[in-house]
Amino acid sequence: MVKSINFVVLGKQDIAAEFGKKGTETDISLYDRKESDIIKTWVTPSGFPEKIQPLLQAINLAEFVIFFVDKLDKFTGEQIIALDSLKKDKGILSHSFEVDESKLDSMIKDTVLENYTKVEQDKIKEEIDKIEPSIKEGPSEMVVDHCFDVKGVGTVILGKVTCGKIKQYDNLKLYPSESDVLIKSIQMHDDPVQESVCPARVGLAVKGVKPDEVGRGDVISEQGAVVVGSEIELDFTKSPFYKSDIAEGQMCLVSVGLQIKAAKFASITPLKLNFEKPIAYHKGDIAVILKPESTTIRILGSGPIK
Repeated sequence: MVKSINFVVLGKQDIAAEFGKKGTETDISLYDRKESDIIKTWVTPSGFPEKIQPLLQAINLAEFVIFFVDKLDKFTGEQIIALDSLKKDKGILSHSFEVDESKLDSMIKDTVLENYTKVEQDKIKEEIDKIEPSIKEGPSEMVVDHCFDVKGVGTVILGKVTCGKIKQYDNLKLYPSESDVLIKSIQMHDDPVQESVCPARVGLAVKGVKPDEVGRGDVISEQGAVVVGSEIELDFTKSPFYKSDIAEGQMCLVSVGLQIKAAKFASITPLKLNFEKPIAYHKGDIAVILKPESTTIRILGSGPIK
């Protein structure tokens, strides 16, 4: 069985090219390499720092973090806050010679990054090779990151199996639209396979939906495995770095998994959000609230969905 590991590369993103061959490239870019029976994928938020959204999406696609810090600025701070908000506690931390290590240490103090393995840049690859694949068992589930039409094939969906396994000829649901989806064929690393196991990156040829009916962050899963709703309540923690007030009726963007959708603060205590369009989620998923127009920090706060 082919196993998979997914990394997000932050800080100096172009080091990803040292690890794998570039594939899909939009506002998130993917690099991969197959080593014996393990496919390793490195994702970078190539649309960041111009936009905050790709940062959250790239982090959510990965089990492990590679953070190579080449400068200490507000965008480094945003990446630290994003990783801490999403509880990404497994990672490798390195920095260039120009970076003041004591200042970096103070920036990561009391965050998940304190637990990262610290190495010199030339030892990152060696550290990557020590990491073992991990599998999450349960109902079949996959998150979508890209979708397009392929001549002679039809709708092709790219994404990551986030739980269980996806098998050829599975009849599944696309959420939040709740459309029926038949898996016609599966590819991993350009090779056809009959099934793919979490956390594999896959390309699915599907029947039942057109590309314009599929969005990044949509979830393909067994019926009833996810919740669809237009209001959520969070066990919310506001970021100490976001200084503006929040009030009922204000608009924001909310990141849940790879979904990023507009919402309104329906209530502050407890914190409830009303979405313009339904989202798919699980109880306990972390929602991160964003203010992309903010000139300082763009991450307002976060918390698990109650």
